[in-house]
Amino acid sequence: MAWSEESLREFGVNIQRLICKEDLSREESYEMFRQILLNQQPDLHQGAFLSALISKGETYLEIAGAWQAIVEHDTTLIGDELGHPLVENSGTGMDKLKTFNVSTAASVVAAAGGARLARHGARALTSSCGTVDLLENIGIGVECELEKVVASIKEEGIGLFNGTSSKVHPQSLGRILSQIRFGSTLNIAASLASPCRPTHALRGVYSKELVPKVSEVMKEIGYERAMVVHGFDSRKEKGMDEISTMGETLVCEFFPDGKEQTFLLAPEDVGLKRADYSSIAATGDVRKEAIRFMKIISGTGHPQCIDMTCLNAGAVLYLVGKAKDIRMGVEMSREIIETGKALSKLSRWVNVQTDPSGQGPKKYLDAAAEAGIRAEVAALL
Repeated sequence: MAWSEESLREFGVNIQRLICKEDLSREESYEMFRQILLNQQPDLHQGAFLSALISKGETYLEIAGAWQAIVEHDTTLIGDELGHPLVENSGTGMDKLKTFNVSTAASVVAAAGGARLARHGARALTSSCGTVDLLENIGIGVECELEKVVASIKEEGIGLFNGTSSKVHPQSLGRILSQIRFGSTLNIAASLASPCRPTHALRGVYSKELVPKVSEVMKEIGYERAMVVHGFDSRKEKGMDEISTMGETLVCEFFPDGKEQTFLLAPEDVGLKRADYSSIAATGDVRKEAIRFMKIISGTGHPQCIDMTCLNAGAVLYLVGKAKDIRMGVEMSREIIETGKALSKLSRWVNVQTDPSGQGPKKYLDAAAEAGIRAEVAALL
């Protein structure tokens, strides 16, 4: 492709501004990300722009501009037919502590507790098991048409939009993210660029510095109620894009009336014991993660993973008003798992948003059997 000298120069001037620590407006950020998504700048300019923006430190308006560009130019939108409240529970990825897929397990539990989840997940970029990889392994249709995802949310209160599918982001997002292995503005903005417009969210971020920024972004783009979180290990040396059971979690919470609060949440605050990293760490193997996931959802194994699932699911139930506080949400989540409601919700989800090949229920029952769950229990509708 031939690049005009005027376009190269103008784009380069803005990169230089970022290198000199000058902020862009939301409109300027939008325009630069628009050009990146439409591949209207050479790769060297695209990479330099992302690096300079990260190095400077993104403002919430710059992130909002990136989000707007992705939504307008690289997202298949479905309209406002899913009602209110609608929750997204996901993280940015790119965190230092790799754990089991907490947000996916927590979403199933929260859906079984009456929350309505519109998930927007991806395949793994910095690990071997992202949300899409895991759910594909147990029979969820990750390449299905968006209409099926909408039907799943309407019928079962949970559905997954595959953020790495061309059905969801048909232009360039996949091209860009597949080429980089560092946390960038796109990781933040793209995770917010759902085909629908969630109103509530539990949003994990990969650094503590991003917590207040992402909270401001979410208010800027229309979220009503959310908690933005970054969890720590016991020594506060490493972090994760989840609420942690190893140590404290930095939380920024905002409300529909404009109020907000920032605080540290410890596992003990909600009646949980601290976990060892070895008990919740990612295995690096998709099948092992699928089997662990089945045991967590059925309540038949990995008690420290169950605790962490209940903590994050409890926060979702609190956000949508199903629980008066997070502690109550944790208690509700544990009961949901122990009574089989979470497993029942998962089986129904597989049946609605099933693998287009028709193998979804078989994949699910095979995973359940491998996890030691009886077929008649696993298939409970």
